[in-house]
Amino acid sequence: MKKAIVITAAVAAFAIAGQACAHARLLMGAPKNGATVAAPKAMTLRYSEEIVPAASNVKLATGAGAAVATGPIALDKTKKIVTVPIAAPLAAGRYTVTWHMKTEDGHETDGTFAFTVK
Repeated sequence: MKKAIVITAAVAAFAIAGQACAHARLLMGAPKNGATVAAPKAMTLRYSEEIVPAASNVKLATGAGAAVATGPIALDKTKKIVTVPIAAPLAAGRYTVTWHMKTEDGHETDGTFAFTVK
């Protein structure tokens, strides 16, 4: 009986871990979180899974919360690297990137990071 409980617990743990791994994780953002940079012309985000651009978005806002105009999401050939052009030069200050991604397998995930323009 004790062995059956241990096996059941192990199977449940693997099932939960498998589900958690199926969501896209942000592996790299450029500009990097917390970085101080010259005004970028685009943002690049690399994910762990293939992205569906029509069901995903990346938003940029000033430190005061005002939306900053960006262009459409573009994917590289791996469908894991997202590039978002910034419509106009950024003024000095802090900016927050908020992203929502849907993967090819239907999972959705989101997050934020910030950077500062010198």
